[in-house]
Amino acid sequence: MAVLNVKPTRMELARLKSQLKLSVRGHKLLKDKQDGLMKEFIIKVKQTNALRSEVIGELGNAMQHFAVAKSLVDEKFIEEIMAIPAQSVSLDIDYRNILSIKVPKMYFNYNQAPKGKVDLSYSYLNTNAELDIAFEGLIDIMPKLLEFAELEKTCQLMAVEIERTRRRVNALEYRTIPDLQDTIYFIRMKLEENARATTSRLIKIKEMEG
Repeated sequence: MAVLNVKPTRMELARLKSQLKLSVRGHKLLKDKQDGLMKEFIIKVKQTNALRSEVIGELGNAMQHFAVAKSLVDEKFIEEIMAIPAQSVSLDIDYRNILSIKVPKMYFNYNQAPKGKVDLSYSYLNTNAELDIAFEGLIDIMPKLLEFAELEKTCQLMAVEIERTRRRVNALEYRTIPDLQDTIYFIRMKLEENARATTSRLIKIKEMEG
């Protein structure tokens, strides 16, 4: 806290009072924003953690089937299968606002087959059920992976905004507002002191004239 380098005048006092009023109002708005962001952030983190566990579980299951398939099928055949995609996929990214933060909304653009009816586009004669299950599992999990990426990015952006808002709140609360209050008090004291000195001079002048 410190007294600002300003002239102790009534005009400066009025300006600082107005600035203090705006700073207090801004602090309240930013504090409300910070609280709202924290509540939303906690919800998003819980959603992210739950989805992470789900995705890891399903990925682990698919990779287990894939590991078994690799031990039973010629590895070159698997490489040939994976070299030619069964369908093309594009990613569309839109944006939405969460408490003035632009967060991504992602969409896969492809014709998703019903669960269990995925066209794997390879001959079933040279493969086994484990490979089919692994590929179907990986295809089914793609939308969840996209949602997980979306949530992760949202949490990251919200964390950055929370930190930025926290710094602004602290700057107002512990520096700007106290400095303005101290400076306003200083100017008031100085003006009162000047007023007393002026009054004393006037009294002395009247006494001398009388």
